[in-house]
Amino acid sequence: MVITKVKATAKYVRVSPYKVRQLTPLIVGLPVGEAQRVLQFSEKVAASKPLLKVLNSAVANAENNDELDPDELIVHTAFADEGPTLKRYQPRALGRAYRIRKRTSHITVVVTPAEEN
Repeated sequence: MVITKVKATAKYVRVSPYKVRQLTPLIVGLPVGEAQRVLQFSEKVAASKPLLKVLNSAVANAENNDELDPDELIVHTAFADEGPTLKRYQPRALGRAYRIRKRTSHITVVVTPAEEN
């Protein structure tokens, strides 16, 4: 039996990987429809919007490229790696400068058909 894993990745997303990693365990192992609902109604909007977008992209890849039924897919894995950090500076008193780190993420979601897990 050939195991089909379909992946979608979003790179350089302007949200901290820490914030995305709080949501990834909530959707792993869930059917795609239920995972989409969990992300839609999550209170962590900054991280759930890009994660939902990547999940929808993975479902679209499975449907269009591998001709899989989107109703039978489950989330196999989801993770957020750290991307490059944008470094900015904030002027402070007495001529000093404080560094501001604007973190980025590489978000990856893998979906598989339910019977193969």
